[in-house]
Amino acid sequence: MSLINQTPAWKALEQHWGQVKGIAMRDLFASDPGRAQRLRLSAGGLDLDYSKNLITEQTRSLLLNLAETADLSGWIGRLFAGESINNTEQRAVLHIALRNRSNRPILVDGRDVMPLVNEVLDRMESFVALVRSGEWRGFQGQPIRDIVNIGIGGSNLGPKMVCTALGAYGSDELRVHFVSNVDGTHLVETLRDLDPARTLFIVASKTFTTQETMTNANSARDWLLAASRDPAAVAKHFVAVSTSAERVSAFGIDTQNMFGFWDWVGGRYSLWSAIGLPIALAVGYDRFVELLEGAFAMDEHFRTTPLAENMPVVLGLIGLWYANFGGARTHAVLPYDQYLRLLPAYLQQGDMESNGKGVTRGGVAVDYTTGPVVWGEPGTDGQHAFFQLIHQGTQLIPADFIGAIRSHNEMGDHHLKLMANFFAQTEALMRGRTTEEALAEMSEAGVPEERAQLLARHRTFPGSRPTNSILMERLTPYTLGALIALYEHRIFVQGVLWGINSFDQWGVELGKQLAGVILDELREGRVWADHDPSTRALLEAFIRGRSA
Repeated sequence: MSLINQTPAWKALEQHWGQVKGIAMRDLFASDPGRAQRLRLSAGGLDLDYSKNLITEQTRSLLLNLAETADLSGWIGRLFAGESINNTEQRAVLHIALRNRSNRPILVDGRDVMPLVNEVLDRMESFVALVRSGEWRGFQGQPIRDIVNIGIGGSNLGPKMVCTALGAYGSDELRVHFVSNVDGTHLVETLRDLDPARTLFIVASKTFTTQETMTNANSARDWLLAASRDPAAVAKHFVAVSTSAERVSAFGIDTQNMFGFWDWVGGRYSLWSAIGLPIALAVGYDRFVELLEGAFAMDEHFRTTPLAENMPVVLGLIGLWYANFGGARTHAVLPYDQYLRLLPAYLQQGDMESNGKGVTRGGVAVDYTTGPVVWGEPGTDGQHAFFQLIHQGTQLIPADFIGAIRSHNEMGDHHLKLMANFFAQTEALMRGRTTEEALAEMSEAGVPEERAQLLARHRTFPGSRPTNSILMERLTPYTLGALIALYEHRIFVQGVLWGINSFDQWGVELGKQLAGVILDELREGRVWADHDPSTRALLEAFIRGRSA
């Protein structure tokens, strides 16, 4: 099969970019009064306005033709049917089964996985009830006050982001903390003010061998035992999210308190599984179910809606339009909600680990851009940091603005000011400001003509900088679930169009392998393996420094 960029559909888009790249976005609105209403979509409690993009009706038609060329509808069907679309690992990709609130059968190798999913959810519900009610007691007979989740990657980023995003639904009676970095500072600073007798650890590692996670878990166990002086205390203060009962038991955790998941759940898509246990503890099991329901609503929209009105499809196509034809190399995610401050970091893994690939599913090297660099900060902090580059820099940076109509913390006119900036920034990025407009503004302000002429080019904004605006009534577990699922499916759409496997991550393995060898050298205090000259010199300097 030929690469997607060799198809007539791709070639037509290449030619089309040359036709539209010089069009002013403000002119698109001026010539089409109905544009703003026509280029809007709603699903899962989210409203998307994608009218501030450099696209025409012909653009949409050509992008949809590319989707048909890539058989996007067929791939969506395969995803939901439980086919092994992760071809390099020969696995199904069924995070959608974890939030399948219809409970309709989803088959893997002819077996319905829903009874397994529901069994784990039932066990999570019972455990959460014990801890939140105070029935679960520590080694001194006291209820739990602090939960410490120990994991890394998807076992950390997803639950941590969701717990932060749903901070308005949490309680001071039960605080949730996250430790991921193998840097001992992370664990030490987290445990500094905690009481071992009232702390519960969740160790999240599928194999119970992840180096960073198990190093932190072993040190946390030492911290507990230093206080309790009783190995039996481990079973009261540690639970596991894992599939290795033998290793969990050897650690000292009662396997009755082990919550499993499956190889068809990728780490960066796993917050919907038992990996989400800290979420359920933080906000309650019922709220966790609302999160699943929001994601399910977006799943159903994605599964059943025609491509032209399908929100994840539209966002995926627009992103590809800029990456592959407009030369964009990054994508900014800009949440105008402090609770969503970790969303960009979460999406970095979701997108960059999924689509940071250079070969197709068949192993053919691609010669076109795949995954973008995803980045961002919450508004209005970003406006005082990097928005200058988006407005007047030489790079094309598509951006998603995400906001809520109502805040959980209405204080004076704070939220109105926040959202005034949200709307103003998207308008300014779209409209820009011509040199003539800059001169007129300065003339009206009384700036001398010579000075105005000097400043005019500096105060000119090119405009036509693309943005998507995503609004929700309020950030709730339901709308958050829909928002996360929206981006998951957007990533999938782009992976299908690029012809890559979005669900493996072989690129993280080589560094892990080399780190194992280097760790042995650092422990021995000598360099004996075959390294490049730079790495050898760095290792020797480090070892000398440690010796001194």
